[in-house]
Amino acid sequence: MKLRITDVVVHRLSIPLPRPVRTARHDHAHADTVAVEMRTDAGLVGAGYCFAFGARRARALAELVEDLADIYVGRAPAPQARHAEAWRALNFIGHAGVSLMALTALDTACWDLAARAANLPLFRLLGGDRTRVPTYASSGLWLDASVEGLLQEAEAFRAAGHRAMKMRVGRADPEEDVERVRVVREALGGDTALLADVNQGWDEPTAIRIGRRLEEHDLYWLEEPLPYDDLAGCARVAAALDMRIATGETDYGSAGMKRHLEARAADVLMPDLQRMGGPTCARPPSATPGSSPCRRIYSRRRPRTCWRPAPTRSSSSTWPGGSRCSPSRPGSRRAAWC
Repeated sequence: MKLRITDVVVHRLSIPLPRPVRTARHDHAHADTVAVEMRTDAGLVGAGYCFAFGARRARALAELVEDLADIYVGRAPAPQARHAEAWRALNFIGHAGVSLMALTALDTACWDLAARAANLPLFRLLGGDRTRVPTYASSGLWLDASVEGLLQEAEAFRAAGHRAMKMRVGRADPEEDVERVRVVREALGGDTALLADVNQGWDEPTAIRIGRRLEEHDLYWLEEPLPYDDLAGCARVAAALDMRIATGETDYGSAGMKRHLEARAADVLMPDLQRMGGPTCARPPSATPGSSPCRRIYSRRRPRTCWRPAPTRSSSSTWPGGSRCSPSRPGSRRAAWC
């Protein structure tokens, strides 16, 4: 099916969160979202988005999305070709930060459009063949929850079918973190994986000292213990601890992921698709040889190191938790438990 993109409509939305997100670094009550509709002469519409915390920041994203949209309008929805043109257009302001976030919204919409035109779910068009993806529950167990609240949410996750979940640590008194992890771990027993996310809230000595204490409670991984750009410090934390260190979520593009690998800063590398520049830059190296401006990365650091640039951000080859069935039709936004 030959298509031409006729319009890119950009919507600015401020979405109230069910409850404020409070971590060692964040305190937000809204997700300020830039939603993209990429329309064609055949009536098909592709969708993508990016978001920020803060209306003015989202406004800046929206302005850049609208600027880059001119590259797509009037052209065929060929994601790799359009992405390469947008990548060149961003050269002066660089390939990180808001430029990659804005590009992600358009690249995602273009891939969504291409999948709809092919009558395939997007993961199939991207070369995926798995019918299940590993998941963990991440929308709870927040830093400001009481211990009783943590236990109630953990039980609710289990009742919903989750066998892996993530809690936040990084309170003002790290000893409280240790106690909260202990209580949740004991309540869950040994058949549910427990992950902990510091949200970059510790310094290096605290990460090593408290990390060793947390190892007693069988955490599956410790996420972002230090500021994301302290690669040398994170490498020392990873070397000092036996449990997995997960990081990379806050860095940008494949160049950022490469830096983490070269520094040996991560056991589990977990790119955030919004910060990668879209599916074009997050595809496996074999999927588009020579066609992407993004540099591909490989690692032989440790057997347990892996790179899964998936929106679920589940990153283990021996995941102990639950899984979701992949969608079977184009445009599906939700996957079913399986």
